[in-house]
Amino acid sequence: MFKRDLLIFVSLLSFHFLSAEEININRFRYAGPFEVKMPFIVDSLNVKGEKYTGKELLKTALSFTPVRQSTQTVESLLPAGTNAPYALHLASFYLNSDRYAKGTLSVAGEGLYEVYINDKLQTLSGGEIKLTLEPRSYEVVIKYLLKNEENTPLNVSFKTEGDAIITAGTSPERTYMLSDITDGLRIESASISPDGNYIIVAMQETRPGGKQASYTNIIDKATGRVILSNDGQSRNMRWMPKTNRVCYTREGMQGKELVALDPATKAESVLAVNLPDGSFTFSPAEDFLLFSIREKGPEKDKDIQEILVPDDRQPGWRERTFIHRYDLATGLLQRLTFGHTSTLLNDVSDDGRYILFSCREPFLAERPFSRTSVYRMDLQTMQTDTLFRHEKFIARVQFSPDRKQLLVGGSGEAFDHTGLRIAGGQTSNTSDSQLFLYDLSGKKVTPLTKTFDPSVDKFVWNRFDKQIYVLAKDKDYVRLYSIDPVKNKIKNIPVKEEALSDISFAANAPDMAYWGMSVSNAQRLYTLDLRKETSTCITDLSKELLKDVRLGEVKDWNFVSSFGDTIYGRYYLPPHFDPGKQYPLIVNYYGGTTPTARVLESRYPAHVYAGLGYIVYILQPSGATGFGQEFSARHVNAWGKQTAEEIMEGTKQFCREHPFVNEKKVGCMGASYGGFMTMYLLTKTDLFAAAMSHAGISNIASYWGEGYWGYSYSALASADSYPWNARDMYVNQSPLFSADRVNTPILFLHGSADTNVPAGESIQMFTALKLLGKETALIQIEGENHHILHYDKRIKWNHSIYAWFARWLKDQPEWWEALYPKKNL
Repeated sequence: MFKRDLLIFVSLLSFHFLSAEEININRFRYAGPFEVKMPFIVDSLNVKGEKYTGKELLKTALSFTPVRQSTQTVESLLPAGTNAPYALHLASFYLNSDRYAKGTLSVAGEGLYEVYINDKLQTLSGGEIKLTLEPRSYEVVIKYLLKNEENTPLNVSFKTEGDAIITAGTSPERTYMLSDITDGLRIESASISPDGNYIIVAMQETRPGGKQASYTNIIDKATGRVILSNDGQSRNMRWMPKTNRVCYTREGMQGKELVALDPATKAESVLAVNLPDGSFTFSPAEDFLLFSIREKGPEKDKDIQEILVPDDRQPGWRERTFIHRYDLATGLLQRLTFGHTSTLLNDVSDDGRYILFSCREPFLAERPFSRTSVYRMDLQTMQTDTLFRHEKFIARVQFSPDRKQLLVGGSGEAFDHTGLRIAGGQTSNTSDSQLFLYDLSGKKVTPLTKTFDPSVDKFVWNRFDKQIYVLAKDKDYVRLYSIDPVKNKIKNIPVKEEALSDISFAANAPDMAYWGMSVSNAQRLYTLDLRKETSTCITDLSKELLKDVRLGEVKDWNFVSSFGDTIYGRYYLPPHFDPGKQYPLIVNYYGGTTPTARVLESRYPAHVYAGLGYIVYILQPSGATGFGQEFSARHVNAWGKQTAEEIMEGTKQFCREHPFVNEKKVGCMGASYGGFMTMYLLTKTDLFAAAMSHAGISNIASYWGEGYWGYSYSALASADSYPWNARDMYVNQSPLFSADRVNTPILFLHGSADTNVPAGESIQMFTALKLLGKETALIQIEGENHHILHYDKRIKWNHSIYAWFARWLKDQPEWWEALYPKKNL
């Protein structure tokens, strides 16, 4: 049977609904008739000994696009056929359920027919199909074969089992669903050419079922037209820094080739052959490459392994990376660095003469348990100067365009705490990133962002206009800023999205490209004229991803806590929200120490939960970055203190101020540190009727010692506090030691291969609650790490969360019981 990958159109608007009774569907979208003819019968039987019948004609491939695009609707009579003996007809409608439900779809009429639900051919038995519906929408297409006759009746009905509210109609409008996140096209990266005329966009498409395809487009900025598209073999495309050509590597007859492509003429040329393995950076003049080449360290015994330091447990930790210079004219590969400590290329000067590189070595005696040294090398003489020696809190360094200064990224504690702006008694949150200027001649350090509340994600010293551009978290936004390095003034650059993902600058033009998303739209790619500060949309993935989707309204809601701070937040309403009704509420908060950003797509997509009939309240309590260093420093050595109080206060006040919330049906959920927070909250309050913790921490001490990054994350969250000198914090703030106070049903989910927060963190809390006779469940996702990435497992993981909340916040246990039937063991 011919099949096509088609978008699933579903409907919220309905024309008929009954509860726990039979629904008669008597209006359909219609397309047809489509004339089909009997083939020439060469032989009476095929190779299987079968005769050709009308059923074979029914199998004639026919796209469903005509009925999806059709504006014609019919009642329960299909229009008459053509003068031809046979014709195919398409009739469709949309079936919607407000919950997990079972039922029977009945189809009856003259002629032969097939029934497709969401593009999948169904098996009919006596004109009936047994269906299991999740709380979402389904497209039903009936493909009919009729002879040239008069109007033909079509009788369709659906009978539910239980109390589900089933609706049916011809409108494709639907709610936002999990498949809108797992499936479809996404931007992975974008970069603009040196002259600002073209953009390279790497895309990934995920099809229903999980199969993925990757390709790269080159887009003409002026027209928005794709002028070249390549498949995944050219995903490593990048701009050469000078000539506006694209380069990429491929396997050729002489090993790995470096290929240059002119986007205007499509002409290709091979620049080098037999390249070494490793990542590389072009020199500004395009005459050499700087390779970062990995070298293997001493191998471990497969059966018995000596662990040298905590990080030695990580695969690949013993490998080291060193810098090499590859001359494109001669093919000479010159090693530039050597040793037992990896060297990381940071920057190349505009004249190509100097490089900046850094070495980061373990230093377990003091937090953050590593030290970084930065060097400047003269590539002509190989003379190397040490610029910074054993700095503990710097991350990356970049040359100024004139090579007289350095732009340094790090935490406020860098350079003897020069950039700190915290209260007395606080310790800096080292993930709250800051910027510094370093004068090479005077060796003077100037903090650029000390009084700037947003946290720096990315920085670029633009060669064209000599301004510094910063991508930074500002509360729950990710914004673009410019810094004048002479006047030390910071300016917000207006952009069209609430949360930018990445930025790219033209080296020789006042243009840049950026992409991102907002709270109610998918990814969009723009160019920005830096002089006019105007944006032009180049690619809008929302047009296809959100076609026919109805999203609920999103509103900001802030409150002043008992600590005197404004706690920012927002809430999501279900589509077709009725203020006269009461809805269950789900509360969500940050994981790690990063605010929950204003994006449509996330691991816990609020619009999906709103589409399931919940109000979703997201708040940004103390400890989150993006609100200033003092605010983010509250995360350190707190492990729930103040943050939990703010979540509880905010939830109670939100319920009081919004009568459409059923305050007896409030749930909470979080992951990683947010999973810890979920457990911790339940030891402090009975406010919540249900909770979900994914990959949460239950015992701070065991997480500190066992997780791959437990001790290094604790350098941030538990600065200078250890089980032997801060016993009270490690015990009193660990939910495990207060498990007997938990009265709220809680679902634990954890990847069995989680190397960040080991699965034992959920297992031990689950075990404690089971021994205490508390209501709980543990779902282990086999083979998955901290994030659930496998397509099918990700769907089951999400469904488990949806079913848990439906059970406890909607009194609908059917979905959970179907996923996890009761076992008499």
